[in-house]
Amino acid sequence: MENLLISTSKKMKKLALVAALLSASSLAMAGEIVVVVNLANPATAMTAAQASQFFLGKSSMFTPVDQADNAPIRADFYKRVCDKDLSEVKTIWSKLVFTGKAAAPKEYRSNAEVKKAIAANPTGIGYIDKSAVDSTVKVVTTLP
Repeated sequence: MENLLISTSKKMKKLALVAALLSASSLAMAGEIVVVVNLANPATAMTAAQASQFFLGKSSMFTPVDQADNAPIRADFYKRVCDKDLSEVKTIWSKLVFTGKAAAPKEYRSNAEVKKAIAANPTGIGYIDKSAVDSTVKVVTTLP
């Protein structure tokens, strides 16, 4: 009987740990996202609707930079800014590329790589976690 209680106690601890990890990852995915541009860019503020124009290929005024396809921030960003899931975004870009109207945004693996790409391109626009903002980029939009 004592072994059964110890075994059950260990299982409960494992379940609690898994629940805590899932909860923490959900909080991380729900964090604040900011849209950033190059420091030389004259833009000082932008609405989410304006930002969506660049990330959906409707305007070529800025050069969008994307996070990696499998990054949780990417799906969260497109849902918040464009009200689209990733499959819809891929379809839009596939059509634009196929018709020669636009080139798909280059993808980067991390916030640091996105910031580096934006800092190197005066027309660059991207999105990162708010906690990753530093003096190399300028925030034009903060998403809730």
